[in-house]
Amino acid sequence: MTYNLKAFGYEDRDGDGQRDDPKPREEVQAVVDLIAAASPDVLAIQEIGGADMLEQLRYSLRDRGVEYKDAEFIERGGYQKNIALLSRFPIISRQSHLDDTYKLGDVELPVARGIIDVTMQVTPAYRLRVMVAHLKSKVYHPLGQTEMRRSEARILGKHVRRALRRNPRLNLAVVGDFNDYHSSSPLRLIRGREKKPHLLDLRPQDFVGDVWTHFEAAFDLYQRIDYILVSRGLFAELVREKTHVVRSPLTARASDHRPLIAVFRRKDLPPRE
Repeated sequence: MTYNLKAFGYEDRDGDGQRDDPKPREEVQAVVDLIAAASPDVLAIQEIGGADMLEQLRYSLRDRGVEYKDAEFIERGGYQKNIALLSRFPIISRQSHLDDTYKLGDVELPVARGIIDVTMQVTPAYRLRVMVAHLKSKVYHPLGQTEMRRSEARILGKHVRRALRRNPRLNLAVVGDFNDYHSSSPLRLIRGREKKPHLLDLRPQDFVGDVWTHFEAAFDLYQRIDYILVSRGLFAELVREKTHVVRSPLTARASDHRPLIAVFRRKDLPPRE
């Protein structure tokens, strides 16, 4: 599952100028209910606050019987919109990218939220690598929010290509909130070549066929900006009928995003009853 939790941290929610208001309890409960109902083996998170907020989420899920043995967390100082990955499988390799930068004119900028990059040991014979990103939003920036997002996507795509050059058969999933449309240049930079892309877009849909993942209330706009992209090796193991966008009355209460779920089954394993 990949899920943007919408400011699961401290924000100025009451307009007093102080960032000291936690996510409302009813929103937190809805987030926990949605995740617990799905009980994913791997959970990629965007917009989590500090380490205390991540621990609060883990504790709440543990109380519901959903426990994660391992975690990767990138925290940017006092920033309240961080990324994390929780896993039931042991993380055996951590190569998250914290120091990537790019230049716009004479200004050098970091990839604001970093890129999670970990490998998990699913079984003694099976490994899964996952990259998690939350690219620059479309909120105005004087240096150009579109070019910033495109630059971050270019760097993410570089890490994807490097990983697949080293192991073309790699089981790789690249997930998160990419803040742009599937035909946009940032998504093309991540996926790779148009005719034979490095990554395939799963394009999950809900049970009525809708694929949108984000509702922007200010514009009354439903859009797909959250993604699960996978390598060809992993795509071959996709269980399409169980891969979906969550549709539930809880989603509107929990966040302005909907969670995406992808399910895979190793080809050499018999189907479950």
